[in-house]
Amino acid sequence: MNTKLIAKNPTAYHNYTIEDKLEAGIVLSGTEIKSIRSGKANLKDSYAQIKNGEIFIIGMHISPYEHGNIFNKDPLRNRKLLLNRREINKIIGMVTQKGYSLVPISMYFKGSIVKIELGIGKGKKLYDKRQDIAKKEAERRILQHLSQKNQ
Repeated sequence: MNTKLIAKNPTAYHNYTIEDKLEAGIVLSGTEIKSIRSGKANLKDSYAQIKNGEIFIIGMHISPYEHGNIFNKDPLRNRKLLLNRREINKIIGMVTQKGYSLVPISMYFKGSIVKIELGIGKGKKLYDKRQDIAKKEAERRILQHLSQKNQ
């Protein structure tokens, strides 16, 4: 199936070391789907949380559909994620360990269905973030130097 990226979480890899990834469906209303098709979704400050054995995504912003009038939902409402019981039990087991979080990485269309890629990650310390930035800067300088040499 072909996939089309809708939104990415820019801070997921910056703030977390992602150790495991999985794909989940999401419960949406009709006007939310129309708004997503027009590219009005944002994962920036979102996270996933376990409540009563179910997983919800919190803080994901989907702008109201322009022609939706009374059918529009709250843009920041909690949305249920669709996973198998086996996957939910695996996530609960990993997230209950110290320091692990459930972070949405990206949202995309898989065929005509909206899917969310979740990452189970450990929060990075400030010095880890600085090391990553320094490493990216060094790689950028090397590539720049090599491209100048080849000209």
